[in-house]
Amino acid sequence: MAEENNQYPFENETYRKTYWHTCSHILAQAVKRLYPEVKLAIGPSIDEGFYYDMDSPFPFTPEIMEKIEGEMRKICKEKLKLERFELPREEALKFMEEKGEPYKVELIQDLPEDAHISFYRQGEFTDLCAGPHLDSTGRVKGNAIKLTACNAAYWRGDSNRETLQRIYGIAFPKKDELDAYLQRIEEAKKRDHRKLGKELGLFAFRDEAPGFPFYLPKGMVLKNTLIDYWRQVHKKWEYKEIATPQIMRRTLWETSGHWDHYKDNMYTTVIDEEDFAIKPMNCPGSILVYELEPHSYRDLPLRYGELGIVHRHELSGALHGMFRVRCFTQDDAHILLAQEQIKDEVIRIARLFDEVYSLFGLPYKIELSTMPDDHIGSVEDWEVATKALADAITSIGKSYEVNEGDGAFYGPKLDFHIQDSLGRTWQCGTIQLDYQLPGRFDLEYIGADGEKHCPVMIHRVVFGSIERFIGVITEHFAGAFPTWLAPVQVKVLPITDRAADYADCVAKRLDAAGFRVETDRRNEKIGKKIREAQLEKVPYMLVVGDKEAESGQVAVRTRAGGDQGVMALDAFLAALKEEVDTKAIR
Repeated sequence: MAEENNQYPFENETYRKTYWHTCSHILAQAVKRLYPEVKLAIGPSIDEGFYYDMDSPFPFTPEIMEKIEGEMRKICKEKLKLERFELPREEALKFMEEKGEPYKVELIQDLPEDAHISFYRQGEFTDLCAGPHLDSTGRVKGNAIKLTACNAAYWRGDSNRETLQRIYGIAFPKKDELDAYLQRIEEAKKRDHRKLGKELGLFAFRDEAPGFPFYLPKGMVLKNTLIDYWRQVHKKWEYKEIATPQIMRRTLWETSGHWDHYKDNMYTTVIDEEDFAIKPMNCPGSILVYELEPHSYRDLPLRYGELGIVHRHELSGALHGMFRVRCFTQDDAHILLAQEQIKDEVIRIARLFDEVYSLFGLPYKIELSTMPDDHIGSVEDWEVATKALADAITSIGKSYEVNEGDGAFYGPKLDFHIQDSLGRTWQCGTIQLDYQLPGRFDLEYIGADGEKHCPVMIHRVVFGSIERFIGVITEHFAGAFPTWLAPVQVKVLPITDRAADYADCVAKRLDAAGFRVETDRRNEKIGKKIREAQLEKVPYMLVVGDKEAESGQVAVRTRAGGDQGVMALDAFLAALKEEVDTKAIR
């Protein structure tokens, strides 16, 4: 990269990651200059910036982080050349032992005995590293570096090993790019679904049930409205909704392969001296439903939809609001079909996904993950399945990126990465082809030739999980949900006690028409009522006083547009109905 870094723009992923990787070495060098007693672990680039894990006898406080940033800027100004060199394994071990870096020694010990180990030197600092790097610390703009956080991290991801401190950072070639990034981060903090979930009374988490969300009344309205929409869409696209048991015998999970490959993430119990498991996935239940009666080719594709509650034992350090929980409702569908039906069915699913994501104003990109090294099934089946997925997407005018070797062990998949209003991407929808589970359970159907055949199974989700999708759209809309989705759609605000009865009449009309409405009858000034309704992100506020009561009208305000003037209640009801029925985003 040394000779090429003037040619590559920062938008180039390879160059950007090389830039950030070099920043991680500048960070480590700065720490070692200031605090030589700190031991270094690893420091890679990541999707957004870089980090370095360190073993320090003291916490990296904000004041210390500022000192480190200052030293990093000095190192950039020094324009230190980065030089790569190699040592035989034994010399490399001795080199790091003399430097007093036990974590580096352990990394080298895991390498083959005949390996030549690469290092990078910059000034007085040398680090074990495979590279690549920029050719000089001067390539990094010191005034566009920011250390963003410091969190705990286990050495090598093992909770039984040493607890280290992980310093995160970000850097850009220009100061204004860093400023824009930090502004986006501040906006993201304001939109944090955990913060908004508490403020808006949607959901909560308690120490008594770590990783298990509590839905509050308004959160249940939000969840149920999403589920109602899910049912409407799936009825339109000809899915049959089922529900399967939460707890099933160990023998089922052995047949499916989950007991061998996923047991550490499963909650188990014993019933009548026999092992059972709480389901972490819905697919085996759908298979049992399919087995209940014989099928012919005329029945296929069979589309089972299930809003199944699943439980997975996630590590406590991985839990993150609604994005990573231990219990969630997966909006699953499992489709049993003949191999020749794959392309047409994937097209149907992709169109369903497009309909859903477009409604929420969420653009997306599609990623095709191909056969991994540890796959099961024949290469020929994989080639047919992968081509079917690719052809289906291109036939509807969509493009995709290939994620080589990252398919599930049982089949290739399409992942849908949606983009929110801040430009962040989230993997929600997925379409996975599975040739293996139907065979494990000896599923069959009678073909047009009168012979028995094994169906193919498609696993797919559109939201991913209700909980995660709620987290995503809470941040996407900053809590200001479209009117059709808002837990409270209208708030009626009487100006005086005299207008309270009319306010109740207005609220009853709205409720009878099927809208979600609250009345604020508190003895407070109208300005305060309006401000609080806006903080609650209520789409519409109807201000009513003596004049409105006499004329049968309402003064309409919106959470974003302010005063919309006075209109007849019937006219407001008609406009509100159109907005909700069309699920408009305003």
